Amino acid sequence: METAYVLVKSVMAHEMDVMSELLKIDSVKEAKGTFGVYDIFVKVEAKTAKEVEDTITKKIRKIKHVVSTTTLSVIPEQDKK
Repeated sequence: METAYVLVKSVMAHEMDVMSELLKIDSVKEAKGTFGVYDIFVKVEAKTAKEVEDTITKKIRKIKHVVSTTTLSVIPEQDKK
């Protein structure tokens, strides 16, 4: 299982719209609103790194009112649950 965390910036006052759309994506396991530079903290899990990449580039970034994303990839050797 591959995991990445995505920091999402959205258009002001549309955070809840974006979060609602994020939670419809199968690979999105969590989405939490945050204070600060980024508006939403998202956990993405998929079977392969390619699936994680596709989720971010083809789904998350295409959501209306998403301004930008920053992806934090998990180092597999340090992913001890």
